[in-house]
Amino acid sequence: MEKQFSFNYRHYDTVARMPEADRQLVAEAERATANAHAPYSKFRVGAAARLRSGRILYGSNFESEVYPAGLCAERSLLFYAQANYADDPIEALAIASDPSLRECYPCGQCRQVMVDVERRQQSPMRVIMSGGGTVSEVDSASLLLPFTFVL
Repeated sequence: MEKQFSFNYRHYDTVARMPEADRQLVAEAERATANAHAPYSKFRVGAAARLRSGRILYGSNFESEVYPAGLCAERSLLFYAQANYADDPIEALAIASDPSLRECYPCGQCRQVMVDVERRQQSPMRVIMSGGGTVSEVDSASLLLPFTFVL
């Protein structure tokens, strides 16, 4: 039996067309790229999350000499948020990169952790992926990983 999976997402051909709060979150993710430690790939990634309380948290990627011991910006941020603000759900997560030639999409491990966070907080988080002057956004991280791992 053949089945089909599809989902809706928003695409902005310029950041300026986004709602103000989301533009600000993208700008915060762009700023977070400055804290990245990427001496090997030279690909700096920043993430910013807005919690239900309005608090903004940040993460950036960190590469290690003992590859693959580094960590992506998204997981750096999500693990910090869950350890320190587990009772304040993440409503939106923005991702940016430097260089920013195209939209920055999360890796598979990050997508799984995002879904885990949604399950733990019992609410979806919007994921905003920016770069190259454009932005794509989904209403839930689960849309980025339809066949998620479940114990």
